[in-house]
Amino acid sequence: MLQKNDTKTIKNKDIGPLPKDHPKVSIGKVGVLLVNLGTPDGYDKKNMYKYLREFLSDSRVIEWPKALWYPILYGIVLNVRPAKSGAAYKSIWNTEKDESPLRTYTRGQSDKLTEIFKSNDDIIVDWAMRYGNPSIPSRLDALKEQGCDRIVVFPLYPQYSAATTATVSDKVFEHFMKQRWMPALRTIPAYHDEPVYIDALAASLENALEKMDKKPEKIIASYHGIPQSYFKKGDPYHCHCMKTTRLLREKLGWSETFLLTCFQSRFGPEEWLQPYTDKTIEALAQDGVKDLAVFNPGFSVDCLETLEEMGVEGEEIFHEHGGENFTYIPCLNDSKEGMDVIETIVKREIMGWV
Repeated sequence: MLQKNDTKTIKNKDIGPLPKDHPKVSIGKVGVLLVNLGTPDGYDKKNMYKYLREFLSDSRVIEWPKALWYPILYGIVLNVRPAKSGAAYKSIWNTEKDESPLRTYTRGQSDKLTEIFKSNDDIIVDWAMRYGNPSIPSRLDALKEQGCDRIVVFPLYPQYSAATTATVSDKVFEHFMKQRWMPALRTIPAYHDEPVYIDALAASLENALEKMDKKPEKIIASYHGIPQSYFKKGDPYHCHCMKTTRLLREKLGWSETFLLTCFQSRFGPEEWLQPYTDKTIEALAQDGVKDLAVFNPGFSVDCLETLEEMGVEGEEIFHEHGGENFTYIPCLNDSKEGMDVIETIVKREIMGWV
């Protein structure tokens, strides 16, 4: 009989005689797959086109009927946006590793989690991107080949949305629908109100404030937006974002007028969740706010939307309208605080398997 967590290749003595042509199957290990949104392989037009086509073709991301959306996507968006987005990616590209910061930091999270579990041979950690490389199917296959018959999938989105968390699950189960032997699966839920996550954000903010010459008059918690129509259909994302900010205020003893909640990255003609971050930055500067800080609690690692949209564009808007001191506070990334969040949640979710 196989003992719990006994990692081996199935042999005749385990389950009886096997046909000579039976494929080798390894079992007994637990896989942990960290999954982030995605990144292009390069900021050139070809790579940007490929990435944006995959991303914007996802019906979870753009819920319009394909008959309406695809002519716009292929006739306008994919002819214009690759060059514009490519220029933005180029401005924040990790030239040392020739990759986007999102890939660098997500790999860092995986490497550090591997180090955390190094004393347990039964756990294998890997990472993937929902859009782009390394793909979810490729890493699921790699875990399975290494003997993972139980896999925990960790979508790295603190606040749940169908356009992020759900589409990761879609891709995972879509892949295993084609498999003869499907491993047992768990998906980690949203962690927008987990104490370890709130503590990590609070520590990150306090550390950033200690390094500032002048304390900001306001701090904006800027979350990626979603169309209002998604919210009205029942997506809990807005509620999750508001709760995260509320818990942070309570943890730090801050007021609603000091720590604000805003939403960024709107796209297309629809109305999105409000207040909009860019409009709020503009209004604050016009109202006489001279010192402002912005951070992105909805992003587990820094990426285009944080480093370029907030760190560059946000600062430009603030200065153009009269602001003076703008500070972008980095995401948790693979910092000690960020890894505390991932480690705590993973250890809880693999209970009973390890």
